Amino acid sequence: MNLATVAVKNIRRHVLRNTLTILGVGVATLAFILLRTTLSAWAIGTENAAKDRIATRHKVTFIIPLPSRYVQEVRAVDGVQAATWMNWFGGRVPGREEDFFASMACDPETLFQVYDELQVVPEQRQAFMENRQGALVGEVIAKQFGWQVGDQVTLEGSLYPGTWRFTVEGIYRASRRSLDQSSFFFHWNYLNERADPLLKDQVGWIVSRVANADKAALVSKTIDQHFDVRDIQTLSMSERAVNASFMSMLATILKALDFISLVVVVIMMLILGNTIAMGVRERTREYGALRAIGFLPQHLAGFVLGEAALIGALGGLVGTALAIPLVDGAMGPFVEENFSSLFPYFRIQLKDVLYALLVATVGALLAAGFPARQASNLRVSEALRRVA
Repeated sequence: MNLATVAVKNIRRHVLRNTLTILGVGVATLAFILLRTTLSAWAIGTENAAKDRIATRHKVTFIIPLPSRYVQEVRAVDGVQAATWMNWFGGRVPGREEDFFASMACDPETLFQVYDELQVVPEQRQAFMENRQGALVGEVIAKQFGWQVGDQVTLEGSLYPGTWRFTVEGIYRASRRSLDQSSFFFHWNYLNERADPLLKDQVGWIVSRVANADKAALVSKTIDQHFDVRDIQTLSMSERAVNASFMSMLATILKALDFISLVVVVIMMLILGNTIAMGVRERTREYGALRAIGFLPQHLAGFVLGEAALIGALGGLVGTALAIPLVDGAMGPFVEENFSSLFPYFRIQLKDVLYALLVATVGALLAAGFPARQASNLRVSEALRRVA
């Protein structure tokens, strides 16, 4: 007989109660994994950001544009391999204004040089570059809106008012998670020729690809120093820093999710603690008999902790078994298709699964700490006289 076999036998003595407890822990683990997956999905843009890309914007705020002539000057900076630029457009599909997606005017010639993970069929890529009103859309929003190559698409501008018509010339996918698959790219020249005179020949931000990723910080500093003497100064930072700054604006939401995940763990511990305490109380006389025949206090504590760890581990496995098909099979595709601008990738991460299993097991041990102490402190004479 060992600790594992005792734990299994104790669980089998109250099958219904312990099964319900395991299911309760499983549901708590499922909720925990879902929350952690949400947090991981928020952070995935930062974690997978390209190390060899830097973004240059107005020093004051992202909202204020830069002169388009700055692009050529950035390209001339030592260490910059290629540079492109973009303007946020903020277009909406008429009748589906609630469906948000990123729409940006770009330079087709240099877009693929900077974003090498942007994969498009060669024929579609060429058609996009040649058509001034051509659009390149991610496969996620193409599926969401039912767009196919050759379709005519109309967007209503917000920052650039009016009705804008495009032809879907290509559908792209990303070979790395550093780029989402839910953006709408079109020609900057098309935007510039119709823009208000006050907005002409301006770019929202410049994205550069550096020759050496280890020198990205130095190149960023060099770019900003170059424009320090100008009326319009710049702020350059790595793609990871840009994504992290966006994440900081959502800090309150992220902290709330962290707190909720903590609450889930506490609820799980209360469920486990109640079950283990009931088991210890019911087996008081048995523990007294074990002490009488020579078992030590630490043996009794080990029996209680072993049973708790087994229940916690089984509950964690049940929760994981429920979470994988629910999140990866159902929720993930739905979220990526309908909320791709917020969660371009919504899948369970291995680290979150391992974390959940660890939390379920360790949480069970902590919940069983007080009942285990009670069992180890039992006096033989009192335990044998107690009626369960």
